[in-house]
Amino acid sequence: MQYFTIQAKTHREAIENMRNQYGEYAKILTYRNVRLGGFMGLLGSKGVELTGYLSSEEKPKVALEEGKLKVLEAARKEQTLNYILKEIKELKRGLPANGEPGAGLGSNQHPSLEKLRDLLLQNDFPRAFADEMVERARERFSLTELEDFSRLENTFIDWIAEKIPAAPPDPENQNPRVLIVVGPTGVGKTTTIAKLAALFGLESEGKPARRVRIITIDSYRIGAKKQIEIYGEIMRIPVSSAETREDLKKLIALHADADLILIDTIGKSQRDYRKLAEMKEILDGAGSRPEVHLAVSATTKTRDLEEIFQQYESFGYSRVIVTKLDETSQIGSILSVVAKRGKPISFLTDGQKVPQDIEPSSLVRLLCNLEGFHINRDYIESKYGVRRRAAG
Repeated sequence: MQYFTIQAKTHREAIENMRNQYGEYAKILTYRNVRLGGFMGLLGSKGVELTGYLSSEEKPKVALEEGKLKVLEAARKEQTLNYILKEIKELKRGLPANGEPGAGLGSNQHPSLEKLRDLLLQNDFPRAFADEMVERARERFSLTELEDFSRLENTFIDWIAEKIPAAPPDPENQNPRVLIVVGPTGVGKTTTIAKLAALFGLESEGKPARRVRIITIDSYRIGAKKQIEIYGEIMRIPVSSAETREDLKKLIALHADADLILIDTIGKSQRDYRKLAEMKEILDGAGSRPEVHLAVSATTKTRDLEEIFQQYESFGYSRVIVTKLDETSQIGSILSVVAKRGKPISFLTDGQKVPQDIEPSSLVRLLCNLEGFHINRDYIESKYGVRRRAAG
């Protein structure tokens, strides 16, 4: 039995072509919708494909040969198309998805690398950060070494640690030391100032109390001003208020005998450029040697953190205070941004209690906060325990 294939724009046209070519002996076997033209059937116009057979040997020889060729051609096209589709699927596994760089990098990777990449993403590290780490490991380790997941995991932890910049040493022989805390609304700057005042201004564990003074320039929020005054009264630490650049300059000169002057600032959105400029004008009264810390919440998303870090650059901050660490178990976003910006973390806060819920930042504490990683505490204590990140 001989078979043939006919393609046409419509079902009727296909039947007419069949009758014209093969006559009364042609019988329809199947038909289906296809794409005509284009490249290998892709992006062509709609059409139909009819397959059939000749029910008798009494048919033109030429028609038989043409029918054979058409069947073979159809089979060849289908095999080629299947091959192309298979290749496209393989390529898509390594292509970015939704415009995100390296979104498909995890596919076709060693299971150990895929697992570690997933752990980084679960900790809220940006996708680009995770892909960079995986690519670094893929280039460094052999297939045999990738089987040692514990070693690979410790290596990733070391790589994270090396990306976090170390804080510079505390200013020496600088009296008074002026420490300014800036940052957006809602991150807990006022409470952080109170905690810092207690940390430095109250005697603890044989450590003598320092002479601490507090200045607030937040005259817009009566509640915030009252709050810091209450904290100061409890700790017996003087609190002053400055509304202008000249006010701040005079108060700093007045407290020249202090060891530390803490300046509480106005909480403003990083998009409120006018208010930020006004605050910058006031803070210029602190002189050329203030130590500026940017306070950010550990719960802030990476994109927002990037914007905050950028908009507060004009204040000349050199360190970062991470607040609300108790409200999240995913700190990859903040770690990735401080690494990218080269800004060390100075203090961590993890609650509302004054003075308990604040501590100088350390790599050990930050690394132990990584969720899902099997942290070898003894190892990181021995390697990073002495690398304190604080100004303390």
